Amino acid sequence: MRTARTSKMRFATGLIVAAAALIGCESTSQTLQNAPDPSTNSARMPGQGVRPPSLGPLGSFETSGHQKLDAWRYEFAARAYREGYSIEIIRSVLSNIEPMSIFLEQSSEAVDQAEFSKPIWEYIDDTVSRTRVATGRELLSEDYELFSALEQNYGVQKHYIAAIWGMETSYGQVIGNFDAPSALASMAAEGRRRGFAENELLALMEILERGDARRHELIAGWAGAMGQTQFMPTTYVQYAVDWTGDGTKDVWRARGDALASAANYLQASGWRAGEPALVEVQLPKPFNYSYANGQRRPTSLWATLGLTPLSSVSLDPAGVGLAELWLPAGSNGPAFLLYPNFDVIKTYNRADSYALAVSLIAEGIQGRATPAGSWPRDIDRLNIEEIKRLQDGLNRLGFSAGTVDGIAGRGTRRALQSFQISAGMLADGFPTRRALAAVEAAY
Repeated sequence: MRTARTSKMRFATGLIVAAAALIGCESTSQTLQNAPDPSTNSARMPGQGVRPPSLGPLGSFETSGHQKLDAWRYEFAARAYREGYSIEIIRSVLSNIEPMSIFLEQSSEAVDQAEFSKPIWEYIDDTVSRTRVATGRELLSEDYELFSALEQNYGVQKHYIAAIWGMETSYGQVIGNFDAPSALASMAAEGRRRGFAENELLALMEILERGDARRHELIAGWAGAMGQTQFMPTTYVQYAVDWTGDGTKDVWRARGDALASAANYLQASGWRAGEPALVEVQLPKPFNYSYANGQRRPTSLWATLGLTPLSSVSLDPAGVGLAELWLPAGSNGPAFLLYPNFDVIKTYNRADSYALAVSLIAEGIQGRATPAGSWPRDIDRLNIEEIKRLQDGLNRLGFSAGTVDGIAGRGTRRALQSFQISAGMLADGFPTRRALAAVEAAY
């Protein structure tokens, strides 16, 4: 392994769920800016791609049938060669790539992903099913010795390891059937996340050079995440584990390798042994909702304010000391105290809804029925365009909602809460049409 090369790589997390990282903008090269529009046919079309002259020892590539992808491939192959990868490895990764229309012909913005576009209660309905929880409990019981050994070795509780496994691939049943090089090459050629995708492709080359996998084994989800716990290639290079001791880090087929790799990653990301990710709580009435502003406060203060746990655990079951009050659906939905491990789960996927789903699966595997609080399914929530109007209005009024992207994330909700406080409204920060009307009436 080339240490200098590996140190430049950025890791990312993913599932089905790493797709949320596709937002952002990377500048394309002059070649890509001038390339013709992508073909509308994602199949190979000999003779319709770009075939520049042979690049010295790298030779030439058969067209993928997509001009933009072909043009990018020659640039990237030259880069990989300059960085010291062998011709054999470069050609192995890049020779048979095929264009993926999900990147080259469609939108792949984070706002299109379920974690961001669905109401949180619909997302939880879909992901925290009774079947998924029951299956996790059954598999943990079947392989209790493995899960116990992983918890002992990495400090990550066994029910959280199982929950990540269930959330990412339904316990190894849905690991994806896409070619990882094709997915990442298409992402790179599209341009917005070119640097990210190219680093992931270099990591794939690293994996092949080290002998951890063979080219035909590089199967992934549509965004390039691999194996039973959906590791991006750079994450694999840094954190994959040969738990079985057979000389390979087989996150695709070896349960022990996949789960140990996930536990190793969570530990390295700051997991705190024995601590929960969240505790569901009951709020007193009346309650000052401005306390739900993203700040961690002493659990002793939450107790003084009248918060009570909705399970047999205490407000501070592991002596954590600090927790954040989170109202994912505003004042009319469930309430949770979040602990540091909640943020560690978000290193897998940055969406709060994802971390909530994993946490609820873990709670369910332990036998706790959550959430006990009901969701406000009939609330007058905003659509994407209305959220953009809300963000624009808050920014105009000086409340700093951030980028106008149609995603009502933490920044937007904090800005709305600040506006609600200034306007004498109930300040839960949850975007509704009433809140939008109040913001637009204020300027």
